[in-house]
Amino acid sequence: MGLGLLYVLVGAAYFVTVVSEGTSLGSAFVVFSFIAGSGLVVFVGGYRLPVSSVDRRFYSSVAGWSLLGIGGMLGILGVYHAQPDMGLEDPRRSLAVLTALSCVAGFGVGTYAARAKTNALELERRNRALERVQDQLEETNEQLERSNERLEQFAYVASHDLQEPLRMVTSYLQLIERRYADELDEDGEEFIGYAVDGAERMRAMIDGLLEYSRVETQREPFEPVDLDDVFAYVRKNLELKLREHDADLEVDDLPRVEGDPSQLRQLFQNLISNALEYSGDEPPVIDVTAERNGDRWLVSVRDEGVGIDPDETERIFEIFQRLHSEDEVSGTGIGLAVCKRIAERHDGDIQVDSEPGEGSTFSVALPAANGEM
Repeated sequence: MGLGLLYVLVGAAYFVTVVSEGTSLGSAFVVFSFIAGSGLVVFVGGYRLPVSSVDRRFYSSVAGWSLLGIGGMLGILGVYHAQPDMGLEDPRRSLAVLTALSCVAGFGVGTYAARAKTNALELERRNRALERVQDQLEETNEQLERSNERLEQFAYVASHDLQEPLRMVTSYLQLIERRYADELDEDGEEFIGYAVDGAERMRAMIDGLLEYSRVETQREPFEPVDLDDVFAYVRKNLELKLREHDADLEVDDLPRVEGDPSQLRQLFQNLISNALEYSGDEPPVIDVTAERNGDRWLVSVRDEGVGIDPDETERIFEIFQRLHSEDEVSGTGIGLAVCKRIAERHDGDIQVDSEPGEGSTFSVALPAANGEM
């Protein structure tokens, strides 16, 4: 701002001086416009710097470039004036006009350079902020992982240790029922029956919780897994149950995937068992197919059972969530939660497409084995 004001004053002084010496007003005003106009540009630019995007720390850089423009022009004029037969016709006018214009040019270059430095500084500041956020996220993730590990270990230990006292409760209830059967009235027998049934359901829930926790606590390294072998195991393991339901299990040729063999057997055995349990009144018909989707295989298990309300398709994958009462269908509501956790451990997902009365299709996305086409 000081440099700009200085050139406004220089322009005014030049105007007054040359007019008093007899120069025409028009010529004097033109030169005045160059000098004072340049000063006004620099003055206004300096005044607006605080509301511009230039950081305050780089104001001195802008001033430095303005002075450098003036100094550079003075040097050029000095060299030019020193040459034989090349003197300036009007040194005062040339000096004032050319240095004023050089000041404007220097101010422009300085402002551009200062804005570039400001942008670089802001980028560096944002990078540091992002690094801090990333460090905080990593620390939070590590804390969550440690917390999850502790919770998984607690669930495993708690469910494992609860089995023995619950087994004792069940055994003594059954012992009371046998030993004092003659002394119990109808209400007593009914009460003991309720207690035994509740203990058995509690044992099934504890077993389910133990199974759920083992997804992380007892996992194996990934390896190429032939899904044909997985379903051969599942078919053999569920042979009696398939026969009891008179079920038709059709399995297409399946690919190899990258995963934990035991967990994949558990996942698909849970899905087939689920299809049998919710088959309705008709003999179950279950189809298993696979479709390539990028670097993954989408394995689908379709049944023609009772189906699921679309509004409930997310809830069924939550632990201990059931859509039917114990009297309608037995179970703990943990099988599909285990399936979802196994799929997520394989960096995949499980979804269901279903309508009430029209069956369900459970689709599991799993990574293709290396080299699998």
